[in-house]
Amino acid sequence: MATNKQEMLIDTHAHLDAQQFDNDRDAVLARAWEAGVMAIVTIGTDLETSQAAVALAETHERVFATVGFHPHDAKAADAAALAKLRELAHHPQVVAIGEIGLDFYRDYSPRDVQRHIFDTQLQIAADLGKPVIIHDRQAHADTLEILRGWVAESQPPSPELQGVLHCFSGDLALAQAAIELGFLIGVDGPITYRNAGQLTTVVKNLPLSRLLVETDAPFLTPHPHRGKRNEPAYVWLVAKKIAEVKNLSLKEVTQTTTANAKALFQLDTP
Repeated sequence: MATNKQEMLIDTHAHLDAQQFDNDRDAVLARAWEAGVMAIVTIGTDLETSQAAVALAETHERVFATVGFHPHDAKAADAAALAKLRELAHHPQVVAIGEIGLDFYRDYSPRDVQRHIFDTQLQIAADLGKPVIIHDRQAHADTLEILRGWVAESQPPSPELQGVLHCFSGDLALAQAAIELGFLIGVDGPITYRNAGQLTTVVKNLPLSRLLVETDAPFLTPHPHRGKRNEPAYVWLVAKKIAEVKNLSLKEVTQTTTANAKALFQLDTP
């Protein structure tokens, strides 16, 4: 899918451990490498998937892992589980704490529990010097308030990149507020959809230096494959749409978002 082998992308958010890949995971990875994906960050959403992410990163040199409790699974994050997560986060292939945050759309975990586990994992990230991957669905005000408090607690505030708002779904004002706090904005398949109006406005008006490309595979498949399983090779469709929206060359989008990913996650890649 890449037009030039010198142009390479990083898929900064995929769920390679998902059961949708159980029958052909190696083939999915092979297609990604052939398409010009240079690295993939595979995401943990609870203790089991975090362990699976680390295992995948141990066996595939261009796969990196994150560990965390998604807000859906916050109710399962007891003290013992969080202690195991903290231990797992020390693994050299773990590049971030995530996917963590708030989801007031599904409310699979009570909101007070979501907030508590979110706060706890932010502290783990701070203790270990890891960036964070934030899930925020219909909880924009609460998420921003918590992140502002977290960033402000470091005195003076860290100049380093703090993390990414994954699969961004807010408006331009929220994106700009997040950027001011040191966060990048994750752009996924929905940028390619016909109803991507607000997201298109966000991407058009933000500096490319603050964007990451993601697939969220196997979910959120970009057009024209929507309705089918997503996979990391399709991250090029996200990059091409960003280039179109911002009236930039694909090469510029590729080079800049790849540099952004390397800087945020401290990736040791060519």
